[in-house]
Amino acid sequence: MPAPLPAARFLDVLKDEGLRVVEVDDWQTHHRNDKGPWGTVHGVMVHHTATSGADRTVRLCYDGRPDLPGPLCHGVITKDGTVHLVGGGRANHAGLGDGEVLRAVIAEKRLPPDNEADTDGNRHFYGFECENLGDGADPWPPAQITALEKAAAALCRTHGWTERSVIGHLEWQPGKSDPRGFTMDELRERIADRLK
Repeated sequence: MPAPLPAARFLDVLKDEGLRVVEVDDWQTHHRNDKGPWGTVHGVMVHHTATSGADRTVRLCYDGRPDLPGPLCHGVITKDGTVHLVGGGRANHAGLGDGEVLRAVIAEKRLPPDNEADTDGNRHFYGFECENLGDGADPWPPAQITALEKAAAALCRTHGWTERSVIGHLEWQPGKSDPRGFTMDELRERIADRLK
């Protein structure tokens, strides 16, 4: 069963993929492990932040909100393609989602519709939040999409996963729309090409 990468290894894997990485504060020990287990991990989950402004977005994902403490992901990918590391363990990003979707991710099969919220996703997924308003109009610069592709592919390669281990929040939790502005099938095709 795949154990989560230690923080230092997580950093190295991203850098080895050619990503520009910024370490935020004490990210390596910033986590929510006291609220539940971290691992086993089975995939990568993609989100949009519904915010604008890199500094503000990174701070929000590190600190969290009054109703949801940080970290809100493991890495924030800003519009310039930089990956800002904000969490080194369990993070508040996935929430409860569909156990059938998790089983499909583990089996690397086509995802079923997400129609339940019965499984703890924070335990099982790395999370990347991408700086974007999520309104369908805010652009996704090529540098940002390429960084997301590289980050997901780096983790897939390290764990021996295919592109089918990368999902969007909208594929996991009923009622979610993120990421909005590209399709997950398009992203998975890019990741598959990079993994070849």
